[in-house]
Amino acid sequence: KRSLDISEKNLGSNHPEVATILNNLALLYKTTGKISKAEPLYQRSLQIYEKSIGVKHPKYAANLNNLGELSYYQGKYREAEYFFKTSLEILEEALGKNHPDVANSL
Repeated sequence: KRSLDISEKNLGSNHPEVATILNNLALLYKTTGKISKAEPLYQRSLQIYEKSIGVKHPKYAANLNNLGELSYYQGKYREAEYFFKTSLEILEEALGKNHPDVANSL
């Protein structure tokens, strides 16, 4: 949380590094069972990535994958499937179908 505050103050609230910190904080909340705190952070991170690096970037895809995992954990299977498929499509386009990061997302 402190890292987020410092980064937002120094880099601005729409910087990709802020999105990465939000994503990491959301992951922490998810793994500790604080789902209601995780989802808005993932969504905010996704919005920042969309504006700053675009929707075809692997980091954007990774964030979608994280949202898919959270949705799956919540029993929102159709939503999870959408996030997983979209993430995979972006990674395949950005990195190629045989890249290790693509294999990890299968």
